[in-house]
Amino acid sequence: MVQKSAHVTIDGHPDTIDLPIYSGTEGQDVIDVGGLTKHGFFTYDPGFVSTAACDSTITYIDGDKGILLHRGYPIEQLAEHSDYLELCYLLIHGELPSAEQKNDYVDIIKHHTMVHEQLRYFFNGFRRAAHPMAIMCGVVGALSAFYHDSLDIEDENHRLITMNRLIAKMPTLAAMSYKHSIGQPFMYPRNDLSYAGNFLYMMFGSPCEDYIDSPVLTRAMDKIFLLHADHEQNASTSTVRLAGSTGANPYACIAAGISALWGPAHGGANEAVLNQLTEIGSEKNIDKYIKRAKDKNDPFRLMGFGHRVYKNYDPRAKVMQETCYEVFDELGVEADPLLKIAQRLEQIALEDEYFVEKKLYPNVDFYSGIILKAMGFPVDMFTVIFATGRTPGWISHWNEMISGPYKIGRPRQLYKGPVKRDYPTR
Repeated sequence: MVQKSAHVTIDGHPDTIDLPIYSGTEGQDVIDVGGLTKHGFFTYDPGFVSTAACDSTITYIDGDKGILLHRGYPIEQLAEHSDYLELCYLLIHGELPSAEQKNDYVDIIKHHTMVHEQLRYFFNGFRRAAHPMAIMCGVVGALSAFYHDSLDIEDENHRLITMNRLIAKMPTLAAMSYKHSIGQPFMYPRNDLSYAGNFLYMMFGSPCEDYIDSPVLTRAMDKIFLLHADHEQNASTSTVRLAGSTGANPYACIAAGISALWGPAHGGANEAVLNQLTEIGSEKNIDKYIKRAKDKNDPFRLMGFGHRVYKNYDPRAKVMQETCYEVFDELGVEADPLLKIAQRLEQIALEDEYFVEKKLYPNVDFYSGIILKAMGFPVDMFTVIFATGRTPGWISHWNEMISGPYKIGRPRQLYKGPVKRDYPTR
């Protein structure tokens, strides 16, 4: 980083405060405000919209230009030329693997996909109607009770084993949470299938009949995982880092990330998209909802359009759009009324002056939701799939933080409560 400095003068304070400015390899410069505390001040930034809580070498986003880079590689190139497990390797290790490294890595992940047999009984404690995300919060956190042989976070080899285990076992646990909810037997993972193909098998396979692997759907599933793998310092990743800063074990940290992801403003957005399509109900109602979305006095907002970070077309959405059409062609789902509503909303968002001017383009949640719906996933599994795909991003950020000097996270506050007062005597 190249260091510059900012000079801050504050009314009533005798000194000019010098604060260092740092420049990264990409993006805005940042002012290190840590020096304010010794002068009796700290900053106020609700939502952390203007605050960098860490430095990182993993992912870079330029929302204005619609750029997403993983270790410097554009997401569009990774989606075209790479696959999910290669991206996992890249996020964790910092470089793309050689052919031999890739084969070794895939082999390691395949042979870690099974979970401890006692975890099967853990699921019996959940009601059949439990939301799969509730189950995932519990079972992922419980992994530390089964794999306590490698929980020394100061040991680089322990961290690597844990990262491999998490990437390998998340699809297995996700599929188990689904099978539990519908009362079907768990399907053991198959090492002869790809990562995405194995997940689809564990989700939709049955002991009663042979499973037929669809290359188109497997490729689509791999793309969904890949496009959700990491997204810089979002709410769930920041939660994982904050939990990790306490020295908590990595399984607990990832469970915390899953909890944060569950919110409808974050990972639950693709679930909210399908719920809203159901609410719209028919193509004849679309104009009414579009009118409401344009009314600044109406709190209604169309889910799946626009993004907190991107003020341009989400680069992941472009890839997901292509995948969406491939899945539709494969499955022949033109007659699905919800998908017809989605296609009409997409057309309006890309052509209507109001949406174009405000850059309310369809985002990745919009497309992923309707793809998963077409593939037969129930709506309450959408966020579980997001969590599965996001696991390498979470653990890469956790590992990056643990690997270097770090401080326990401790945000400050602007107190607006009562001043000191005495307890009343009675």
